[in-house]
Amino acid sequence: MDEKKRLLPVEAAEQFVDRFFPKSLGAVLGGSVVRGEETSTSDLDIVVIDNTIKYAYRESLIEFGWPIEVFVHTMTSYKKFFEIDYKRARPSLQRMISEGVILKDTGVIELIKKEANEILDKGPEKWTEEIIRQKRYFITDALDDFIGSTNRSEQIFIVNYLAEAVHEFTLRTNGHWIGSSKWIVRALRQYDENVAEEFVEAFDAFYKNNEKEKIIKLVHTTLKPFGGRLFEGFSMGKD
Repeated sequence: MDEKKRLLPVEAAEQFVDRFFPKSLGAVLGGSVVRGEETSTSDLDIVVIDNTIKYAYRESLIEFGWPIEVFVHTMTSYKKFFEIDYKRARPSLQRMISEGVILKDTGVIELIKKEANEILDKGPEKWTEEIIRQKRYFITDALDDFIGSTNRSEQIFIVNYLAEAVHEFTLRTNGHWIGSSKWIVRALRQYDENVAEEFVEAFDAFYKNNEKEKIIKLVHTTLKPFGGRLFEGFSMGKD
């Protein structure tokens, strides 16, 4: 793809919406290009509100010199996805709309943006004490496997689980949204830059030097305010 010839992000996105969704009620361009975080492989994330479709859908294609991911919703379907994202504590659609540059609006996008911002400001559902106990147990179980393992291949995947689980525990117990993939670190940084740095250093030390101690310390520090590691006495589903 010749980057010198392709249109600027907003211009390409506007032309895409004009050509493929002329009857849409509105559209926004979100993602890395509007946050100033784009890379050589970044695409255009476009959310379209169009009541002429029957079902919400997502599609990937290349137009106007750009890889484009379009998320097409009706005035009903976006609300369902807002609810799904809220329950899983990963507000992907809300973020795209909140931070998005308006490409087209017939009077609905500003209202949807307001709704997205209210959800983001509210934060995710608070974890119950029982959920926290369960998460402590499963993190403890994985940490014990990690400490005792002498198999490098197995350690890699135990650590992958711990990274997901510890980031989730840290953010959810502090009332913050979680992430996945690259958004794990982004979500941690939005919560606390120092916590994010400690998190990255711990896992980087293992991947580079097979050093376990920083991860072990990180897990202990994370669980300590909630009673620490949990094994003895834990049960789930017992009458």
